[in-house]
Amino acid sequence: MMSRVLNCIVAVCPDMGIGKNGNLPWHPTRLSNEFKHFQKMTMTPTVEGKKNVVILGRKTWFSIPAANRPLKNRINIVLSRELKQPPAGAHYLASDFSEALALLDTAELAPEADQVWVIGGSSLYREAMESSGKRRLFVTRILQQFDSDTFLPNIDTAKYSLLSEFPGVPTAPQEENGLQYRFEVYESIDQ
Repeated sequence: MMSRVLNCIVAVCPDMGIGKNGNLPWHPTRLSNEFKHFQKMTMTPTVEGKKNVVILGRKTWFSIPAANRPLKNRINIVLSRELKQPPAGAHYLASDFSEALALLDTAELAPEADQVWVIGGSSLYREAMESSGKRRLFVTRILQQFDSDTFLPNIDTAKYSLLSEFPGVPTAPQEENGLQYRFEVYESIDQ
């Protein structure tokens, strides 16, 4: 079993809110550059000819507009305990996070899978953040409060350190449609 970095990518409000009624809390405001950042990070493999993997829960999968599923140029693994086969468009189905990670070591996927990106929802983020091994959190801090019903667990500073910079991630504050935000990258501290 090769050890790989687990990457989580998420945009959060100051109170760690990440969703409201199956949408982003700041919906209908669109942050297209923030979305481009998500696309670039999750879609760009480090190895030519391989593809990155996105792991997402069933609700997150269905919150993506049907026209955009699966997320293109990425291997889409959906987690669900109820579904018996992958939802239309998804490449793989796993009943839980450890099964999804085990899939990556199968003869079928190991040769083509590169980076692993966890893209939600909150219980999956929690599991990834608490799992062992090297983890990185790519966090977009939305600098304005919105009403949320779904939250990211707090980032434990005893377990994660904020990096001063990361290749390809702008350090300057961003603003779009009157909303300010900034990109942060955290890395797990070897326990």
